[in-house]
Amino acid sequence: MTTVSHAEQMLQELGIGQPAEIDLEAIAYTLGAQVRYRPLDGCEARIIGSNGSAIITVNSRSSRMRQRFSIGHEIGHWRYHRGRILVCRPEDIGRSGDWSSLSPERIADGFAADLIMPWYLFLPRARQNPRLTFQVVRTLADVFDVSPEAAAIRLIESRLYPSILVCHAAGGRKWFRASPEVPTRWFPQAELDPDSYAFDILFGTRPDDAAPHKIGADAWFDSSEAQYYEIQEQTIRTGDRRILTLLTLNHSRMLEDR
Repeated sequence: MTTVSHAEQMLQELGIGQPAEIDLEAIAYTLGAQVRYRPLDGCEARIIGSNGSAIITVNSRSSRMRQRFSIGHEIGHWRYHRGRILVCRPEDIGRSGDWSSLSPERIADGFAADLIMPWYLFLPRARQNPRLTFQVVRTLADVFDVSPEAAAIRLIESRLYPSILVCHAAGGRKWFRASPEVPTRWFPQAELDPDSYAFDILFGTRPDDAAPHKIGADAWFDSSEAQYYEIQEQTIRTGDRRILTLLTLNHSRMLEDR
């Protein structure tokens, strides 16, 4: 995390030294963009600009945390994609399925994450926690005023924890993100195993996990070697009939490249 992104450089030039100082509307204004809130159907946000001025319209029906990420996302488009017409749907902001570096939505998401959770402020707070749990996720989500999902993805990207974040709905796995140090052979199964704690949380009445549980890795991975390892699993519900699961790989051999 030694490279300073454009978003972080901008924050540092503005003298921002605390998460509470990240005023996204004020930052947009310094870039010639005004933020407005209106009911939007079919999209979370949009930006219309000409020359050096733009209007960012954000869905007034969304949560404040969702609105904040949407503003950061549209500022990213203003920074990188001027002259293009882009209407950002709910699935495009913060959870784009196309994680290619060439995807405009992925670029805007990355800019938003750097703007709202800059590494120079995020990493020192994340390093205070020896292991990754949803309690840590919620604490950092509160500090940076983001959703638990956004904070969890940022922690996964931090390289501090060998973990995988998986999102499931009744129809199966929706998406997952793995820490850079986790080998690609550890690819979560599309369907939840009935032996997993997550299965009873999604389909039963089991409450959210207050702490991680040990479980056999073969409950989550198809790899033949999974039967020899245990991992840590912790699952919580989200507000959209989905669950998020943190899988932490503690065995050093699971992290070896093969």
